Amino acid sequence: MPQPRILVVDDEERIRRLVRMYLERSGFDVVEAEDGTEAVDIALAQPFSLIILDLMLPGMDGRDVCSHIRQHSDVPIVMLTAAGDEMNRIHGFELGADDYVVKPFSPRELIMRVKALLKRTGETEYAKADLQQALTFPGLVIHIDARRVEVDGNEISLTPKEFDLLVYMAQRPDKVFSREELLRDVWNYQFYGDQRTVDTHIKRLREKLGQASDPVSQYIVTVWGVGYKFEVAL
Repeated sequence: MPQPRILVVDDEERIRRLVRMYLERSGFDVVEAEDGTEAVDIALAQPFSLIILDLMLPGMDGRDVCSHIRQHSDVPIVMLTAAGDEMNRIHGFELGADDYVVKPFSPRELIMRVKALLKRTGETEYAKADLQQALTFPGLVIHIDARRVEVDGNEISLTPKEFDLLVYMAQRPDKVFSREELLRDVWNYQFYGDQRTVDTHIKRLREKLGQASDPVSQYIVTVWGVGYKFEVAL
């Protein structure tokens, strides 16, 4: 079975070398890029299982790189950000990043998050096999094993976290989830209380569903003061 291939993008060589060492020890194939332009060229030229992307890059920064990649690919993206860079992190999520790790970071934590994200996206040995094959609702079909979503018969493109969020809620219709629950269970770890991450992903998910069908987008319901639920009106 081929090794999952990871693209590591950072302008600091010492960080790339450190991340590469830990990834290779964990059985990953690693490719490096030192700036945004090179990262986009490499990411669009060959398939990757996941991209680790520094936010602050010379020239084309991580937000621009993420935006360019998202126009062509739904590959999982983990951003590396400075501790005080909250607004840029939120913007990164809006552009389609799936996770972030704050600098300075623990390499072991980074590897844990990479594995958790690959497990949820069904990548090679980390794939989960205990889910239903499909969830079907009026106008909406979620093919879980294939990680494909169809709205009114047309396939729509979701990032890995958007897909995970939709599946998690759709498997439990009418249950109200707090933001803390969604962060814990969909992101698979404590997310340092950054609850706007959930709001950003819900907003993007609704927008993508709504572009195909306004009624389907209304399946994602806001429960004010509590969180969100998946509800199909009869």
